[in-house]
Amino acid sequence: MSAKDINQDTINAAVWSACDTFRGTVDSSIYKDYVLTMLFLKYVSDVWQDHYDEYKVKYGDHPELIEEMLKNERFVLPPTANFYALHDKRHSPGNGERIDKALHAIEDSNIGKLRDVFQDISFNSNKLGDEQQKNDILRHLLEDFAKPELNLRPSRVGKLDVIGNAYEFLIKNFASTSGKKAGEFYTPPEVSTLMATLMDPQEGDEICDPTCGSGSLLMKCGRLIRDRTGSRKYALYGQEAIGSTWALAKMNMFLHGEDNHRIEWGDTIRNPKLLDSEASLKHFDIVVANPPFSLEKWGHEGADNDKFSRFRRGVPPRTKGDYAFILHMVETMKPGSGRMAVVVPHGVLFRGAAEGKIRRKLIEENLLDVVIGLPEKLFYGTGIPGAILVLRKKKADDRVLFVDASRDYEDGKNQNYLREQDLQRILITVSSRQSVDKYAYLASSAELAANDFNLNIPRYVDTFEEEEKIDLMAVRRERVQLKTELAKLEEKMTGFLKELGYE
Repeated sequence: MSAKDINQDTINAAVWSACDTFRGTVDSSIYKDYVLTMLFLKYVSDVWQDHYDEYKVKYGDHPELIEEMLKNERFVLPPTANFYALHDKRHSPGNGERIDKALHAIEDSNIGKLRDVFQDISFNSNKLGDEQQKNDILRHLLEDFAKPELNLRPSRVGKLDVIGNAYEFLIKNFASTSGKKAGEFYTPPEVSTLMATLMDPQEGDEICDPTCGSGSLLMKCGRLIRDRTGSRKYALYGQEAIGSTWALAKMNMFLHGEDNHRIEWGDTIRNPKLLDSEASLKHFDIVVANPPFSLEKWGHEGADNDKFSRFRRGVPPRTKGDYAFILHMVETMKPGSGRMAVVVPHGVLFRGAAEGKIRRKLIEENLLDVVIGLPEKLFYGTGIPGAILVLRKKKADDRVLFVDASRDYEDGKNQNYLREQDLQRILITVSSRQSVDKYAYLASSAELAANDFNLNIPRYVDTFEEEEKIDLMAVRRERVQLKTELAKLEEKMTGFLKELGYE
């Protein structure tokens, strides 16, 4: 395959085709971890091999120089952990055990970057069937990734993002086919783009996603900075509760070249790990998140005694954790530059009791800036519409802008999509911060108070379309005319029947 034939679609198709090895045998919620990990292993192996061959040409007579150069690689690759060493032995029993040992050897050799990344995945698992079936599946997987289309050497594919984009492509496709659990690890790309653009990330910003999933939303913020400035002077932080998803995020970061990151594994509400000290949460310029909607078991039992005082405005309901994540994010915004965007179900806007009290305090503290209503069926695994809340530590005024973007989208078979014009309309409206007939309304603090701090968007944005008025006299005249014409037709019909001999 020549260089001109290499493109993103070719690589994406090849990695998606590799999933055929598992289809019909193993559920996609399980095999996604194997395919994504194999892509990471293949990429690391190809980069290492590519550089090794270059050094061999340059320093062929000086093996000690080759060894020295290899020590400076992004990843150290032990000889037995190379993808090609595993591929060579694919017909022998024990593929699962060999792959696991290779991954642990890579982790041990890169402990600062990959500590614990592979501990939640085992290619030697019984999930892949009995020993014979498992060995066959993994042999096919190794052969799939050895195909010429998946030669991922930098000298062949060029930009690093080609591989990162293939990884992102896989994650997106797994999300769209994985049912209700998909939203736990992936935010639709157009929603990520909208949230990142609303946050306007700048060079030097520290950016956090406390429920980071596979890290796609975080990386969208970083990419905006790179695209605008060419600078990588920013830092990405995240925390993820599910071990296998945390590992996806770590690998995703490395495949996109995002080395300046810190992704922690743990429950953000019960055990926040992004700290400045034992009793102090770390603060960020930007906080973004798409938390699980209305999480039932979020940590209510320990909220009253939270040592970080995150729930001083009120403790969210036992069976709905939406405000637990919102309050955590509020507490992690920097006092001056802090801003946040969070995806929530619409109930967050109007539910009463404890949530109503928390909502009132956030509004009275003048933290809430924008409420954006989104279309239904945007998010993987749920058909309900969501909303985006934008909060800021320093606002330009004491008003709240409501945007009803629920009717602007493209229909999809399983998912709806925000088009580029839909995104631009939202962004222009938020930027201008003015009311737009039947689309946006800039509400005063007095209006919010008069509505008892209920943020239900239809209370502020009137989208009612008046029906055309009916002229009853015109309708009557038309009816009289039709009756006259009908009488003439009846008379003609009677004449025809008489001529034919019918009475």
